[in-house]
Amino acid sequence: MKLRPLHDRILVKRVEEEEVTKGGIIIPDSAKEKPIKGKVQAAGPGKTADDGKLIPMGVKEGDEVIFNKYAGTEVKIDGEELLIMREDDILAVIEA
Repeated sequence: MKLRPLHDRILVKRVEEEEVTKGGIIIPDSAKEKPIKGKVQAAGPGKTADDGKLIPMGVKEGDEVIFNKYAGTEVKIDGEELLIMREDDILAVIEA
C-alpha cells in the first residue's frame, strides 16, 4: 500500500537504536526508550499560507530527521510501524 501525506504532514519510519552499549552491556526492550530519529518515507506538498500560497516542505523523502519524543500518530501499514507527523514536529535534519 502506498501512502501520500496531505498538506504539511510527513511519514517517518523510526530508526532503531543500538541494543548494546559501548561497554558491551545489552539493553533489554523494557528499558529502552522509543527512538527520536527516523527516515522520511514520504512528505506532503506543503502548508497553505493565509494568502493561499503554498509554502514548500523543508524536508524530502530519504532525509534522516530528529523529532519530538511524543510527536506524531503511530500507524501500521503492511506490517511496518510508521509515524505521521506535522513538519513542525521535526527538530532537525541530519546531514552526513
